Order: sequence, then C-alpha cells, then structure tokens
Amino acid sequence: MKIYNAAEAKQTILKRKALNRIEYSPLTIQRTEEFFGKGVTPPQAVEIILRSVEEDGDRAIFKWSKKLDHYENDQIVIPIPKLKTAWDQLPSHIQEAMQSAASRIRTFHELQPVNDWISEELGGKLGQRFSPIERIGVYVPGGTAPLPSSLLMSVIPAQVAGVKQIFIATPPEPAPSILAVAHLCGVDEIYQIGGAQAIAALAFGTDTVTRVDKIVGAGNLFVTLAKQQLFGVVGLDGLAGPTETMVIADQSANPAWVAADLLAQAEHDVQASAILLTTDPELASAVAEQIDSQMDLLSRKEIILASIENAGGIVLVESLDQAAELANAYGAEHLCLSVKNPEDLMSKINNAGGFFLGDYSFEVLGDYVAGSSHVMPTGGTALFASPLNVLDFVKISSVIALDRQTAKQLSATAVELAELENLTAHAAAARARLEAK
Repeated sequence: MKIYNAAEAKQTILKRKALNRIEYSPLTIQRTEEFFGKGVTPPQAVEIILRSVEEDGDRAIFKWSKKLDHYENDQIVIPIPKLKTAWDQLPSHIQEAMQSAASRIRTFHELQPVNDWISEELGGKLGQRFSPIERIGVYVPGGTAPLPSSLLMSVIPAQVAGVKQIFIATPPEPAPSILAVAHLCGVDEIYQIGGAQAIAALAFGTDTVTRVDKIVGAGNLFVTLAKQQLFGVVGLDGLAGPTETMVIADQSANPAWVAADLLAQAEHDVQASAILLTTDPELASAVAEQIDSQMDLLSRKEIILASIENAGGIVLVESLDQAAELANAYGAEHLCLSVKNPEDLMSKINNAGGFFLGDYSFEVLGDYVAGSSHVMPTGGTALFASPLNVLDFVKISSVIALDRQTAKQLSATAVELAELENLTAHAAAARARLEAK
C-alpha cells in the first residue's frame, strides 16, 4: 500500500470527483457500446432504458433483462411462498444471526426521535406532522457478493417509520439469502429486475410492478445514473458511489487490526477506497506489511489489489489536528478513529457518514449488527447528507391553525410584504382579514 504525505494525498486519493465528471473505465465504455451502439455513453444508455420502460413497461423489462442480465424467463414477481422456502432452508445458526441483526437494527431506529409537535407560543397553533411515505422501493444489489444485509438495513427503518407497502427489486435469480431476508422482513413483493430498468420500473410503474413514491438502496453505475436522471420523478435517498473507509490512527493502534479493517473495505469493489491517516511512520509501515501478509489469505485478493491501487493508500500527517482537517474536507462514508481519545478527535470533525470510535467499534460491525443502517453517504456527500434513517421514510407537513387575533396582527405585515413584491392579490387577501369587523 502506497504511503503519501498530506500534500500528495490532497492531489490524489483525497481528491473528490463529481459524479458527472467521473472518467469511465475502458471496460465500461466497451460494454456499453457493445449493448447500445458505437459512441453511446453510460448516461445515454441509461436514458434509453428509462424511456423504453416508461413507454413499454413490462415488455421493456423483459427486453433489458434478456439483453443485459441474460435472463430468459418472463417471470418478474417472485412468489411469496418461495421466500418462506428460502428461509426454511437456511441453517438455524444463520437464521439466528439474521434475527439478531434485525432486532438490533429495529431497536436502534425505534430510538430515533420522530415526533409531531404543536406550539401555541406564536399565537394560535403552529407545528409539524410526520406522516409515513405510503410506498417505497428498495434496490438490493446482486453481483459477485449479494448483500442481504442491505435489505435489512433499508427495509427495517422504513417499517419503523410506518411505511405501508415495501417492494424489493433485485437482479434476476437472486441468491437464496436475499429471498430469506425478504421473508424475515415481511416485504409486500419482490421483483427480479436489475440495473437501470429496475429503477425505471419502480419509478414509473408497469402492469406488473407497482409504482412507488421513493426509491432507496445502492447499486452499480447504471443504477446510480438512473436515480440521477429520475430526480424529481420519484423520491430518492441519494446517489451512491463506491464504498469507502477512512481510518485515523495514532501510535496506540493495533496495526494488524487497522490492516484488517482496510482490507474489509477494499474487498467490496475495485473502486472502493480504503485510506489510513496516521501520525506514526512506524505504524504506517507496519500496516502496509500487514496488508501484504493478510491479503494472501483472502478469497477476493484480486479485487482488493485493484481497490488499493485505484483508490487506497496511507497518508502521513503531522498531527491529529491535521488528520481531522483532512477527514472533514473528505467527508468519508465510514470514519474509524483508532486513537487513544476517539471522542476528543470526533469533536473536531463534522463530516462523516458514521463515526466508529475505538478499536472495538470497527466498521464491519456497523455493516451487519451494530444497529445503525449501513446505507451511508458516499463520494463526499457526507458534507450534507445522512445515513439512511427513519426520517428518510416520512414526510413533514406544516400545521398552521392561527386564531383570529393573531391572524389580524400578522395581516398588516403580510400586506407590506405582498405590496413590496407587487402581488396585489396576496395583499388583498391579507387586507380583507385585517379590515374584518
């Protein structure tokens, strides 16, 4: 793993790129042109898919599933009894692990304060009402490493929020583990549709697929581009980029554990980023050695090597204050503080999807069983976005119930402001109350 100084890192592994400025790999360009024609870019390919699903519905889904996923069947909906069968076929210890994780995730989100409120402090009654979104769609990736845990992390907060109907989309012929977790969560329907066509189907609805009000869940490049292009058509949780972990460590950290945590992140994807910031050159060298030795024992070594080469590295910083400054500017999805006083260091950092404090609060536990959702902001969006939570599945409505006296008092001000904006009808409506006997 390459070791950088802070200045070098700012120009390389810590430098963010906007989603619309990402350079697509030669393989991505080649595969896109194979399916869609010479000169067609990934965003243009996604636009083609979205338009076809909007216009042709199920027929378009069959077309793209066959062409892109090599799925010949015309069955979109997976029968609910099949979910129960998948659950029953799991070993009991796996069932118990899933149930334990689900329980912790549910309890964590039930603790989140989401309450209606009404106040009479400003005259009459003013407040907010929280209402659950009625229908949501959850995209669950398939790929080389199916993630049933992502289904848990997305569905349970929605259930806690009171969402009435939850629909799952996942690439064709999903892993039994995904079907089993869908049963455990009690989803309404599960569709075997992948990629941009899945996002389009949920956004527009078809004869088979129910149109939803909001779509959550990460996916590949085409899923992310589809969500970007459907902004305003349907509610979205955000645009997910490659997953990322940043570790800040001092001389008290265990180099073997730091290396293990970085490797756990790097194995997700060749574009995943695993970055260490440390004040200790000896720790930097020890972690680099540990990464080399531990990697040989791992099943996804090739992915890890590519991830480390593409986006990983170790950054030597002059102080923990400098590390905090770099971390705050970077806005990592996962920020692991393997330092002597992690809470003190956290107080200096505003931007992170999740803070993992100390050696025993490692990020893998957050991925599965700590309780918070592992669907977190990536690509620097932690500067303004949050992990998936109950608030993602509710709408806030303002409640305004002013009494006559308060309304008359406010009407004079409203008249002044309306006339300033030359909105005479506004002014007349306010003046009518002001002049009422």
